[in-house]
Amino acid sequence: MPSATSHADHTKADNRLGLPGKMPRKINVTMMGAGSFFTNSILKDVILTPDNIGGELRLIDIDGERLALAEKLMRKIVDELSDSKTWTVRASTNREDLLPGTDYIVNAIEVSGVACVRFDNDIPLEFGVSQNIGDTIGPGGLMKAMRTIPVYLQILKDAERLCPKAVVLNYTNPMNMMCLAAARTSSLHTVGLCHSVQGTSHMLAEYAETPYDEVQWKCAGINHLAWFTEFNHISGESLYPILMEKARDRSSEFAKNEPVRSDMMLHFGAFITESSGHLSEYLPYYRKRKDLLDKYTDTGYRGQESFYADNWPTWRKGQDESRARQLSGEDPIKTERSWEYGAWIIEAIEKNQPFKIHGNVLNSGCIENLPADGCIEVACLVNHNGIQPIRFGRLPKQMAAICDSNMRMFDLAADAAIHRSKELATWALMFDPLTSAVCCPAEIVEMVDRLFRAEEEFLPGFK
Repeated sequence: MPSATSHADHTKADNRLGLPGKMPRKINVTMMGAGSFFTNSILKDVILTPDNIGGELRLIDIDGERLALAEKLMRKIVDELSDSKTWTVRASTNREDLLPGTDYIVNAIEVSGVACVRFDNDIPLEFGVSQNIGDTIGPGGLMKAMRTIPVYLQILKDAERLCPKAVVLNYTNPMNMMCLAAARTSSLHTVGLCHSVQGTSHMLAEYAETPYDEVQWKCAGINHLAWFTEFNHISGESLYPILMEKARDRSSEFAKNEPVRSDMMLHFGAFITESSGHLSEYLPYYRKRKDLLDKYTDTGYRGQESFYADNWPTWRKGQDESRARQLSGEDPIKTERSWEYGAWIIEAIEKNQPFKIHGNVLNSGCIENLPADGCIEVACLVNHNGIQPIRFGRLPKQMAAICDSNMRMFDLAADAAIHRSKELATWALMFDPLTSAVCCPAEIVEMVDRLFRAEEEFLPGFK
């Protein structure tokens, strides 16, 4: 059964396993980091949930200006989309005002805003570490984890005290490290959510020239490095021969648009969930020499050097401008539910209406040949019992080995953030696949020293 619902046809709801029901109660959904672009889509999806009976949408952000903009837009969305007028909007810069009584926390915080983007990118680049995105792994991902995880864990501690039964849906990167640290320190029911599985499955169906409702697949691994171990037509016939043929033709649209993912598929046997440029940072193969960068990377998400650092400040500003245009009526407010998992999870739990997602959760044996105490991305069943990971079994060994190499870095990095240890952070970067392919240990020590000095303002308490 496919695991994602398309934008155009949620009426089929292809991961919905039960019959529609009615929401049994009013719910309170709290958005941490309301300045995030996820706020509009996820809370709008909550409002559009069929047969809901309303509740409160609670917005929290330490940036009062962005919070005010988000609040105005959410009030307009409620007015336009909520026929029964049962949804109310509350906003505060102080989370203790709004966490009590919260049923669901959507976490989309960004610590330090754009202040550290250039440090995360430019200091490693001086050591030869070329990053395309640099927010989930590598030097950039490590430093984002050191800034973000301590704040996230404090939020969870406050939630344990103020709303101990809340379900936490995390959208903030670095996803794996965030989820791992939460699992190791918090009693709350948490899951990490990303749309790369949904997006990639739809993309592969298009390249395989097969309607999406006629494909079946299995996918498991870690966030941004999950493998489609099967991708079949509903008749049972594998669609991989079509994809492999297109990948071998390096002039094909498929190979040009996905230079790294198509090459990894050819050499490792399956397609991976994250875009080629970002994926290249999870691997030791493609970004360590100029000739390899010239061959396997291209503009934008296909691997352009410093792409995120050069563009994120503009993108962030553009999100605020988009909200302003929606407020003024210049841009319309979309009235269909997105394929982001958040509201679908809430609906599944509230209605006891089984739904399947791919979530980031503690492994605990779901993928047998990956570390049991690590974080994996795997299919999960959602119903009134919450989010329940589904046992996958064993990944093919070569695919498991690639995931395992990343998980060793994540393991140390999560502990570094929990204990605020610069030493553990340095060791984590020594196991990073790309950094270790480019730098010797002494260079990594120097790089971490420079990064910590440059970002000291956002790293309180680190030893």
